[in-house]
Amino acid sequence: MTFHTILPLEIVLDGIDDPKRMRRTVEIRTGGMLLEVEPVGDGCGRIVRLLDCPLDAYLDPALNPGNLIRMQP
Repeated sequence: MTFHTILPLEIVLDGIDDPKRMRRTVEIRTGGMLLEVEPVGDGCGRIVRLLDCPLDAYLDPALNPGNLIRMQP
C-alpha cells in the first residue's frame, strides 16, 4: 500500500507502538449487519465502521461512524 501525505513521518507514526492509544473494538452483528464498535459503557458503543452490510446501509445516518448504538448482550 502506498500512503501519500504532506505530513512529516514522525507525526503520521506518532504513537503507533503505544498500546494505550489503540482502540479496543468488538465486532457485533445487529439487523443482519456486522459492525465494528468501540464500547463506551452502559451497553452502548460507538460505531467505528461497517464491516458487512448492504450498500444502502452506508446511506443511513443512524449508522454513521461516531454514532452511538445500543449493544445487544
